[in-house]
Amino acid sequence: MHTINFKAKTKLIEQLLKQEDISLVKKSSMIDKILLKKKQYASIYFHTGNFDKEAVENIKNAKKVIVNSKRLKKEILSKFNLDENRVDVIYPFVDIEYKKPKELKKEFCQKFEIEPKKKIIFFTGRNLKASGVIEFINTIMQLSTENFISIIAGDKKQITSLKFQLTKFKLEDKLLLLEDYKNKEELFLVSDIFFLPTHNKSFATNVLKAMFCKNVVFTTANNDSKELIDVFSTMESPSDRSMQFKLEAILQNKDDMKLIKKENRKKAKEFTLEKQLEKVNAVLETI
Repeated sequence: MHTINFKAKTKLIEQLLKQEDISLVKKSSMIDKILLKKKQYASIYFHTGNFDKEAVENIKNAKKVIVNSKRLKKEILSKFNLDENRVDVIYPFVDIEYKKPKELKKEFCQKFEIEPKKKIIFFTGRNLKASGVIEFINTIMQLSTENFISIIAGDKKQITSLKFQLTKFKLEDKLLLLEDYKNKEELFLVSDIFFLPTHNKSFATNVLKAMFCKNVVFTTANNDSKELIDVFSTMESPSDRSMQFKLEAILQNKDDMKLIKKENRKKAKEFTLEKQLEKVNAVLETI
């Protein structure tokens, strides 16, 4: 019987806990503490985010630590002086029902009165500012080509604030703002390019979603998701000036866009929930 513990619960962990040979590590009760019983630690600890006291304790004592990026593995090995075989990298999973984008895009364009031949450049994030919304807009404004529409999706509060900031700019033909959009997964499927000039370090799972949904993807070198993309798709910084030229080049070359979309989907299919579950179970077999 193996035990697991985690910093944040995910669908992957929920699936693991359904297996007969895996359980959640038992937490020490007040009586255990009074009787000075030895604290139990997990076979595997899933770490994400910052290193608070509890996380540090779990990292030091678990038989295996699983993280979602090579950058985080390197940081843990350096910070806690652990043997390299104690830490494994398993990237986040993608769990989207894939539908052929062509029909979805046709319906979407009719709904929002968009010219169907236009390419869609998509941006979204939990925190729009930290995800690089200003850098996204600044780059979009510089594009000289006309064969695109950009979409920013977020919650009502953030989109309302953004609308207020954009009143002085004439972006009606280039930008569509969507607040509290019910089916955000649909937006990944109808889009052609996912452009995320994020300031965040933690793995942007939206990058993986976009790849799975056959998007050309661009994101920053400071984000852990860059480990899944090539040099062309990686930005030096959120305000990387080369992005204007990269976007225009890909918008003007249908063959390149088609090839990159296909390659991204093929790569992302290796990170489905089922395949990542298999990888975790393979790690458990080594304990």
